[in-house]
Amino acid sequence: MILIPVIDLMHDQVVRAKRGDRQSYQPIVSALCGSSDPVTVARILCGHCAAQQLYIADLDALQGRPAQAAVLRAIAQALPGVELWVDAGFADPAPAAALRAQLGGAAPRLRAVFGSESLSSRAALEDCFGTQGRAGEHAVLSLDRRDGTRLDAAGCWDLPALWPRHVIVMTLERVGADAGPDLDTLREVQARSPGTALVGAGGIRNSADLERADAAGAWAWLVASALHDGRIAPVRG
Repeated sequence: MILIPVIDLMHDQVVRAKRGDRQSYQPIVSALCGSSDPVTVARILCGHCAAQQLYIADLDALQGRPAQAAVLRAIAQALPGVELWVDAGFADPAPAAALRAQLGGAAPRLRAVFGSESLSSRAALEDCFGTQGRAGEHAVLSLDRRDGTRLDAAGCWDLPALWPRHVIVMTLERVGADAGPDLDTLREVQARSPGTALVGAGGIRNSADLERADAAGAWAWLVASALHDGRIAPVRG
């Protein structure tokens, strides 16, 4: 199973995410990084995980402000071999295309993450991932839920025929909560689309949780807090 480190960006710095309560996030305090500078944190996390992918949640954009394109460009420049999986609250393919244009030479390494909490409608979902979808085959869908409730105006959860190759199963109440991974939901989604590569998100506490997620069939898992707290050993590439 692949380990994908996560950074949550707010006001040009990395913050610690907890339970999806974005109004209360504070600058990261990390035993691993010792800094909240996005480039520093990104470089250290990717090195620790031997990662070829980095998940970036642009919390400014998710809350209706402009995407932090300058920060994303700096991260891309510092990590030339890493794919950037960016969730910037894309309501449809157009803002993802606009952000891609701002990344210049790093644009081919952007994998836009379309979250079910952000997609505006089923038409937008089809525009992303239907037969003529403009998001492209390298885009990612995130199935988002909080406290058992789907965040899903577009109906993404119930339309597996429109899912792309990679789908994130995002359990927001477990993010940064030390609650363990939500493997039941992962298995539920897997049963709907056995050929989809599923990426879990939220709840990982230690290497034992990663082993359980692997056994449950996860292709990858998004991790942040357990890395910053020193509870996952370095991955040997």
